[in-house]
Amino acid sequence: MSAADVRVWPGAPAPLGATWDGEGVNFALFSANATAIELCLFDEDDREVARVPLVERDQGVWHAYLPDVRPGQRYGYRVAGPYAPERGHRFNPAKLRVALRLRQQERTAGRRHAEPRRQRRGGAEEHRHRVGVHLG
Repeated sequence: MSAADVRVWPGAPAPLGATWDGEGVNFALFSANATAIELCLFDEDDREVARVPLVERDQGVWHAYLPDVRPGQRYGYRVAGPYAPERGHRFNPAKLRVALRLRQQERTAGRRHAEPRRQRRGGAEEHRHRVGVHLG
């Protein structure tokens, strides 16, 4: 899989984080000072298989929706921007920002659960699940 093989839609700036809606995942990351952000996807052996530029940006939130991503996907971000430590900026796109894995949270035998939220999209009611993330 390469970035050319990954279907990418604009997505939404909220909620922040990675959200599985039952059909795909919306990724939203806030950075007021970034100049570019890439979403990096990894396989089960932690090999980077695709780098997807996030091009949509609303009020400092970079976002994209990947309809083919599922819970269990490993991912991380590469963030470009100014390097100005005196102003608190230490952007470095060569460094991967916390490789995370999506997992669906369920309540079964004491496991954590996120209740579905109802949202309207295109006039039809949908259930959306907040996807938990943890260090991969």
